[in-house]
Amino acid sequence: MNSPNEDKKAFFDGFFGQNLGYLIDQFERYKQDPTAVEHELSLFFEEITEADFSDLNHPIPVVTAQQPDQHEKIIAAVKLTENIRTYGHLAADIYPLGNKKPDLSHLELKSYRLSMEDLKQLPAEIITQNEASSFQTALEAYQYLKEIYTKTIAYEFDHVHDAKEKNWLIERIEGNRFQTSYNKEKKLNILKRLYEVEEFERFLHKTFVGQKRFSIEGLDVMVPVIDEIISEAVEGGAEFINIGMAHRGRLNVLAHVLGKPYEMIFAEFQHAPNKELVPSEGSIGINFGWTGDVKYHLGLNRQLTANNTARARVTLANNPSHLEYVGAVVEGFTRAAQDNRSKPGYPTENFKTALSILIHGDAAFPGEGIVAETLNLSRLRGYRTGGTIHIISNNTIGFTTESWDSRSTRYASDLAKGYEIPIIHVNADDPESCIAVAILAAEYRTVFQKDFLIDLVGYRRFGHNEMDEPMTTSPQMYKLVQKHPTVREIYAKNLKIEGIVNDRQLSEIQIEIQQRLVAANQKVSTVKKEQKVEIPEPPSFDKKYKSIGTRVSLETLQKINQELLQWPKEFNVFNKLEKILSRRADALNDFGKVDWALAETLAFATILADGTPIRVSGQDSERGTFAQRNLVLHDSQTGEPFVPLHHFSEAKASFGIYNSPLTEAAVVGFDYGYHVFSPETLVIWEAQYGDFANAAQVMFDQFIAAGRAKWGQNSGLVLLLPHGYEGQGPEHSSARLERFLQSAAEKNWRVINLTTAAQYFHLLRRQAAQLTKEEIRPLVIMSPKSLLRNPLVSSLAIELSKGEFMPVIEHFAFSRENEKVKRIVLCTGKMAIDIADQLNEESVFEWLQVIRLEEIYPFPTEEIKHIFAKYVNISEVFWVQEEPKNMGAWNFVEPRINELVPKGMRVEYIGRRRRSSPAEGEPNVHKLIQTKILQAALTRVEEGRN
Repeated sequence: MNSPNEDKKAFFDGFFGQNLGYLIDQFERYKQDPTAVEHELSLFFEEITEADFSDLNHPIPVVTAQQPDQHEKIIAAVKLTENIRTYGHLAADIYPLGNKKPDLSHLELKSYRLSMEDLKQLPAEIITQNEASSFQTALEAYQYLKEIYTKTIAYEFDHVHDAKEKNWLIERIEGNRFQTSYNKEKKLNILKRLYEVEEFERFLHKTFVGQKRFSIEGLDVMVPVIDEIISEAVEGGAEFINIGMAHRGRLNVLAHVLGKPYEMIFAEFQHAPNKELVPSEGSIGINFGWTGDVKYHLGLNRQLTANNTARARVTLANNPSHLEYVGAVVEGFTRAAQDNRSKPGYPTENFKTALSILIHGDAAFPGEGIVAETLNLSRLRGYRTGGTIHIISNNTIGFTTESWDSRSTRYASDLAKGYEIPIIHVNADDPESCIAVAILAAEYRTVFQKDFLIDLVGYRRFGHNEMDEPMTTSPQMYKLVQKHPTVREIYAKNLKIEGIVNDRQLSEIQIEIQQRLVAANQKVSTVKKEQKVEIPEPPSFDKKYKSIGTRVSLETLQKINQELLQWPKEFNVFNKLEKILSRRADALNDFGKVDWALAETLAFATILADGTPIRVSGQDSERGTFAQRNLVLHDSQTGEPFVPLHHFSEAKASFGIYNSPLTEAAVVGFDYGYHVFSPETLVIWEAQYGDFANAAQVMFDQFIAAGRAKWGQNSGLVLLLPHGYEGQGPEHSSARLERFLQSAAEKNWRVINLTTAAQYFHLLRRQAAQLTKEEIRPLVIMSPKSLLRNPLVSSLAIELSKGEFMPVIEHFAFSRENEKVKRIVLCTGKMAIDIADQLNEESVFEWLQVIRLEEIYPFPTEEIKHIFAKYVNISEVFWVQEEPKNMGAWNFVEPRINELVPKGMRVEYIGRRRRSSPAEGEPNVHKLIQTKILQAALTRVEEGRN
């Protein structure tokens, strides 16, 4: 309970509905007997008078003691008002086909033991304060409120708990402050847009018979709604508008929102060389990229000029058939556009700079878990974008599945309630209401920097992809659809009634649009079609990578290291952590060693010193899953954070490191989108354990691995996937290296499994140096767990200052007599270190050379060929791995190694047998099998000795 001295208005702001009625009742009781209420309420009531109620946010007329029965009527009326706001959507006219019966039970006076006469006796302020002066009685206000909440716009915001937000929404809705009267020009523009949308779909339907197009028809108004949101955003200062949507309506959005020329779209249907038609746009169709993608997956950028004063870039993101996954990618686009990364410290955010618009399917929004993951990012420090405007493209059916079989909620939008996102359902056959809702959404986002959801309720005029017959599965619905006029027909009729347009004008509008469509198609038809399409091989970039200098002078490294070990005098570092960090002070001296975490820190610091911003994101990434990183320190007394990389003197760019939510798919998608939009930034996603990447497989398969081939969308995202068998069971052992190698082709990414800290240092610096180059690729790193602190992985300082990244490492680099080597063992990652641990006496193994494959893809063919050429007397070649035979790198490397081994030889496998589970569940069994693997690799059976 607030104290009597607290602000009265703030106190009342928290009271609505029955609680407000209760407060009124308690005040009445207090006036009759101050001891009849709780002591704290009594103290508060001492400070106010009846007049105070009318001055507060909820001015309620106080009934005098001579009206003892009236306070029950007031309480009932207040409850009625709150229920109109809460349940009015159940009675609203939001279904164009009229196939849902409205529920009026919450709005009927008899449900509250009220009559019309009762409301006539009460003042209007009981019902609404926003327009109270316009009404004489509560009855008039009730009738007004009932109409507001039950027309073609239905409001759901009772789940929004913030009083300021709720009051703002009530004021805007009940004051009709977002529903302006449109002038003739505005109405004609809406009508012309609807004509363009409809005629475009009709032209495609009759011209390209039998082709999939995922028509927008039934939700045509979505295009002017998006137009309005973009217009509002650009007027508010937005420079980037990023749109994510699936297939339905995509071609129409491309044509009319993003301005993709009709010729290009028709060319894609006809397989014409569209780059010849619109040279300034380049080739953005099925010919773009090495693999290409179907036309309704492709995206586009558009430069938008508003009122000749503001310029914005509108982007429709590329996306695959995996519904809703593009949403996380678009959020990454938007955050990248909002972040200023030019100065040390965390990037500074400017939410006005960019806006996300996400268009969802009504079946996909509740059906795909990625939606909840992405919504959860909306207010998190490392992922927020200042509010996304969501549109559910609601045709009330998914493929052939009715809503009662696809969700357990009343509305497709109900998931959003858990995130306190205001929801407005609107009838897609009422264009002016839809435009009004778009304005409200944009205003809310500007004021509160939070998400807003528009449930655009319409229908689907044809089958799912125009190639199936919907009457087969939904006969009742499609009987209604077939009789239902289009929204263009409905709106044109209304404007004729208003006298804004006549039949001649309507005919002229339609003919002009039809002529444009025909002309565009004829232009395509006259262009000679390509007879043969050759898919070029991606250019080689290996040599370019080798020429990159990643060394940093020892003096520079020592200076940076010392600075990073300094923190403010008043900052209290946890004593155990301070001891750990202090060991780094001598790591760069003559006899010191640089472990994995320090190599990473020094790499980050030198990259920042070069002016390249960095973003690191993942579960527990600030500290590191294995308590190894500690890039964010926390004051042991106050908990305040301190990031040394923000404060060293050479830093020239931002360093953002964020603990992510317990989410993989959405965060990977977000970070991928972040890098695509800001390619100059080194973006790193780290899995808590490598096998957590399983939960983001769609992102790897559809975006990161194939995005360049499908859409020409390049990325240099770095993936850190802790990988290695420590005998802890199947979970968290394997990052499923084999899956990344299976998708390795066309030089689409680099797959790495390192064995030294210096290698990691140079690899990160190489990636950063190539970020804005054409040859950049995603970097997949099987990062260590137990090896993080293994001395055999640590490196000398000279390896950082004088070395370079090596795709292949020979274990015995200088002490071999080449002609004595009989066996070559190839391995990668932790297995190489396990083998190295057994090779203490080098002279005993003069017959052996161990080759560490650090870069598995692209496969280092030339390096391995050179190694085989050195050892002319080898008689055995083995591949050794800790993963089961059907996992790990074996299936990938085996044919490649066999192409390089001496004639008549084949590489043989040493490792675990084929298994369905990645690892043993019993530590002792693991150790036994691991020992046998090592023995087999390091024992010459034919001579019976080591």
